[in-house]
Amino acid sequence: MNRILSILSAGLLLASCNASGGSSSRADELVHPEWSRNAVIYEMNVRQHSPDGTLSSARADLARLHQLGIDIVWLMPVHPIGEVNRKGGENKDNYLVQPGSSSLGSPYSVQDYKALNADYGTWEDFDAFVATAHDYEMKVIIDWVAAHTAFDAVWTNDSIGIGYYLLDSLGGLQPPPGTDWFDVAQLDWDNGETNGLYDAMEDAMAFWVRDHDIDGFRCDAAWALPIEFWERARRFLEEIEPEVFMLAEAEIPDHHHRAFDASYAWELYHLTNEVAQGEKNADDVRSYLKREAERFAPSAYRMTFVTNHDENSWDGTTRERYGDGVRAMAVLCGTAFGMPLIYGGQESDMDKRLRFFEKDTVPWGQYRSMSFYRILNDLHHRNPPLHNGEFGARAVQLVEEGDVLYYERSDEKTSVRVVINLSADSAEFVPAGLEGYRTTFNRQNLSKTTWEPWGFEVFVKMMP
Repeated sequence: MNRILSILSAGLLLASCNASGGSSSRADELVHPEWSRNAVIYEMNVRQHSPDGTLSSARADLARLHQLGIDIVWLMPVHPIGEVNRKGGENKDNYLVQPGSSSLGSPYSVQDYKALNADYGTWEDFDAFVATAHDYEMKVIIDWVAAHTAFDAVWTNDSIGIGYYLLDSLGGLQPPPGTDWFDVAQLDWDNGETNGLYDAMEDAMAFWVRDHDIDGFRCDAAWALPIEFWERARRFLEEIEPEVFMLAEAEIPDHHHRAFDASYAWELYHLTNEVAQGEKNADDVRSYLKREAERFAPSAYRMTFVTNHDENSWDGTTRERYGDGVRAMAVLCGTAFGMPLIYGGQESDMDKRLRFFEKDTVPWGQYRSMSFYRILNDLHHRNPPLHNGEFGARAVQLVEEGDVLYYERSDEKTSVRVVINLSADSAEFVPAGLEGYRTTFNRQNLSKTTWEPWGFEVFVKMMP
């Protein structure tokens, strides 16, 4: 109802502009939702989040996520999963299962864009999840897999829908060329505007925003679709929800012109792994931060992370990849720039590669890093220099060489300074100019001169 009223209000406003001789429509530009300026994202794998893997159980955990400081809950795909060519097995050792197998398959093999996976619950469960998240002032976005569908998707049995696919030389469905994604059939996006795919995909996306009150989408393999589609879809969705939020699984500057609020900071992710493994160092991080600032517009939100569903299952756990440096890398990702992501289980120091195609519950344990991430998220919320995109401040390097990063993000009211020893060895370092600052993680760090391997601190000062 609120969205209907907002659309009517927008229409009246435009009519008023016309009557007074003004423009007939608002400027065609991307405007970030007001609520997203200092938002933190949490990726939830519904299947693995609880023992029963349901939305009802996940809903019961929303109060804890609110305490963690989460603003956006990203749900991995909640659609029915294809049965034809379904995959099973142990992540990289996967295979096509036999019909009738108990394998749950990949959630990225979507059977019906307008349906809910019955394993996760009912539409009432989904709507209750979204409503409860909204009660906690959190937004909900869902994973949208637009590049391909399951081989037995509803479109494949429709005389019009079959025209959306990239068929092989014999007129049959085929996986994305050049991949081993044998459980999904490639859609024909090169001809999507003429074959009706653009319209069909927009209609399916609008269904979730209009009828089930979600706040936006994380768009899987966004790099594989024409930017023209994403820009058109964004405009279309804004007519339903002006503050829709869009996250691209891509790292393409042009995506931020009109289509996406946020994109993946993949290069930073790979760089942090290389630093932790001794292949690169702090100087490489400084060079990257300069390159990042030159490549992307200040308005672009860049999602920073040390893990997510892909990295956990395919590359390894944070313990495997970062060793003792995981918190140092999380501080870097949470303060240097961008919108931080937490993947379900990260706040419990999950040292387990979750099975991608099977049921495999997160081992929650004692939530050992809950307090650490609450502090990091609180820093992001409370200090405007750390806000997202153009609403924050660029990092200024205070030391130009050595293993210790020392940088500042500041505005006229607040200064945030960060020290991180990006090394497996102790380092002697005295951060200059900290008069009047307070520490965040350890009171003793204000006068610290020896920084342990992967040691860090965040200092904050309110300007007079």
